[in-house]
Amino acid sequence: MLMRAVQTYLSVRRAAGFQLKDAGLLLHSFASYSDARHRRHIDARTAIEWARCGGSVVQRARRLGHVIRFARYLQAEERHHQIPPAVFGRENWPRRPPYILSDEQIRELIQVAAQSGYRTLRRQTYSTLFALLSCTGLRVSEAIRLRFSDITPDGLLIRQTKFCKSRLVPLHITARDALERYLRQRRSYEPFDDHVFISLRRKPLLIEDVDSAFRTAVSKMGLPRGRGQRRPTPHSLRHAFAVRALLNCPDGRDRITQHILMLSTYLGHSKPALTYWYLEAVPELMRSIAERCESYLAGRAP
Repeated sequence: MLMRAVQTYLSVRRAAGFQLKDAGLLLHSFASYSDARHRRHIDARTAIEWARCGGSVVQRARRLGHVIRFARYLQAEERHHQIPPAVFGRENWPRRPPYILSDEQIRELIQVAAQSGYRTLRRQTYSTLFALLSCTGLRVSEAIRLRFSDITPDGLLIRQTKFCKSRLVPLHITARDALERYLRQRRSYEPFDDHVFISLRRKPLLIEDVDSAFRTAVSKMGLPRGRGQRRPTPHSLRHAFAVRALLNCPDGRDRITQHILMLSTYLGHSKPALTYWYLEAVPELMRSIAERCESYLAGRAP
């Protein structure tokens, strides 16, 4: 009954680039639950009963959310399908505020990383990696998967990362020069692996390796915790890049819209709404927005 509709729905959405691994498992579970009760169409009461099997309110909301999107898809062609109400509330909790590193803290972090550990390639690896994350806004997973062939004259080629997207990230001349200096030191390791950043084991870096090196540097710096007792992480370098880009946003509604869209594409976000989150997550940006609103309401140019 509904199982075949689930297969078709997942095929269509996956063809559009969505992976839907968890959604697929949940929708198959819902279809089995409905078929066992001889439901030929999506029934709101049955969907809510199935969603209630989730262990928490968020899990129940997420389970029901998948069914709601599935029901909307089916109802477009067959009105007998019911779209359940979102009785369990929102599917996701609000994102925690990011830890934003200042320019001075980033410079100190890179310097500390360049002096931590043995006098080996490890020092240059992590200092270069942290500097690259800071000046490009790359995700850690994207940076550690970089290969020599991904460094092109036009910038870094980021292949099939989150949301199955590929993109080209331009490099400032200073960033390119720093990367070239690192690669000259890295050259003796080339026969063993073609990843740009490697560990002392001559293997590609792992997320755990980067986290450990970052925590070591942060501990030596004595960085305080941020809002909500948030700790700095390697991803904080990406957050800092995004905030700097937004603080340098040009004036004018059309120019701001274009700037946000370009930044969203540059960061590899699936939608601009993920980039707009930084506006509400950083006090400095919220203060700037408030000041512009006050100017507008007072009849002055925002």
